[in-house]
Amino acid sequence: MTDPLPTPLPLQEGEMLAAIDLGSNSFHMVVAQYLLGQLRVVDRLRETVRLADGLDARGGLSAEARQRAYACLSRFGQRIRDIPPQRVRAIATNTVRKLASPQAFLMPAESALGHAIEVVAGREEARLIYLGVAHTQPAKRGRLRLVLDIGGGSTECIIGSGLDTIERESVQLGCVATTRKYFSDGKLSRKRWNAALTDVATSFQPFAARYRELGWDDAIGTSGTNKAIGDVCAAMKLTKGSVLADALPQVRDQLLRARSIDTIDLPSLPEDRRPVIAGGLLVLEAAFHALALERMAVSKAALREGVLYDMLERGGDDDPRDSSVLALMKRYGIDTLQAGRVEATALRLFDQVAGAWQLEIDDRLMLSRAARLHELGLTIAHSQYHVHGAYVVEHTDIAGFSRQQQQFLAAVIRSQRRKIPKQVFEALPDRLLPAARHTAALLRLAVLIHRAHEADPIPRLDAQVDGDRLTLTLDERWVDARPLLKADLDDEPAKIAPLGISLRLQTR
Repeated sequence: MTDPLPTPLPLQEGEMLAAIDLGSNSFHMVVAQYLLGQLRVVDRLRETVRLADGLDARGGLSAEARQRAYACLSRFGQRIRDIPPQRVRAIATNTVRKLASPQAFLMPAESALGHAIEVVAGREEARLIYLGVAHTQPAKRGRLRLVLDIGGGSTECIIGSGLDTIERESVQLGCVATTRKYFSDGKLSRKRWNAALTDVATSFQPFAARYRELGWDDAIGTSGTNKAIGDVCAAMKLTKGSVLADALPQVRDQLLRARSIDTIDLPSLPEDRRPVIAGGLLVLEAAFHALALERMAVSKAALREGVLYDMLERGGDDDPRDSSVLALMKRYGIDTLQAGRVEATALRLFDQVAGAWQLEIDDRLMLSRAARLHELGLTIAHSQYHVHGAYVVEHTDIAGFSRQQQQFLAAVIRSQRRKIPKQVFEALPDRLLPAARHTAALLRLAVLIHRAHEADPIPRLDAQVDGDRLTLTLDERWVDARPLLKADLDDEPAKIAPLGISLRLQTR
């Protein structure tokens, strides 16, 4: 087994953290302070942005939606101006996932916020939502809980126990998107509602039976739709804030009496929730039917709280990304001894050039993970295994990783050997390109040096850089005794050039 991964700087007493949720309906930010091993919330901000309202069928985003988003992020950025970048995480969800050109939105968005923005897959979003609920409302040991989060553009369904998820699903249903799809003209009717309910219910069918068979002890709803409907149920004296199966038809009947979205009159419904409540209630009713729910409590915790606790874990010894990497190594039968050799050499080179190349601890962690996974594609085929491995890493749901992080790992793994395609780094934002190219170069050299899978340690190995000129110095006798390695080294300066690296090799 390989050694534990290097860890980032641990959280210090009194440090501030911030989590931002770029939802499809609302943007949220929570600021917390780390005290006595716990998080104490010191500020919350929420703005209704309706990002999904500006999304078209081709993946374009309207100028109005963009400007609402940038203005909100600028205000959020002012609040967290003094918090270090490594203690801020901004997460973009369904609407940004659907954009045809996400970087066209993300670059000005990051500039407005003053921090990087991560795009997460639906199942990673589900994991973070569950983490927020699990930490905020701890359950008795051994009890299973269902968490249902209805957002603006997607709905996440999770079954978990303790702090761990067992099942995670994300469906393309949300209060904004569903309202636009079925009630775009603003008109409401029972006939239209019933037809839409049948259609929406089909999205839950692929996993509903599996969920019902596994079962749960408690059901919890999160995010604005569930909270709003819980408040409406309480105001109508149907429940005391939870949602009951026999209460939903009464809420729906009251909503349909309006016959128009503009005239919906539900008690305790916030004004900014009225334009999207029809779609949210439709999704919730379909979920209750498909999952055979009888009662659902409502939680104040959601994605943003999960992001905070995920940051807390990353600052300690429980980074979920490490567990995910180890799980992939086991699943794909990776040679841990070879992975460890390549990792050790890659990090040896990294530590010698990090200062000159302005590489950080997060880059070192990504290099470690890429080294551990570099032979993943061998399970599929030896031929082009670097291509197969990169594809799996980019397209698998890997807990703890954002899309950009998976794309970073995939690009580094894809570049480890043979010809480097021009488009290999195209998916990455500009801010990640220098680190991706440099770590790819270091992994490539480590893989080349260990091509023979020898167990013997490597003699002295020195790396020096001047700009993008890299000089690698090896032991002459050791290289001369390995003619295959010598031939590979002679060819490498030309092969590594597409990374923007000018390589000079010398022996001592």
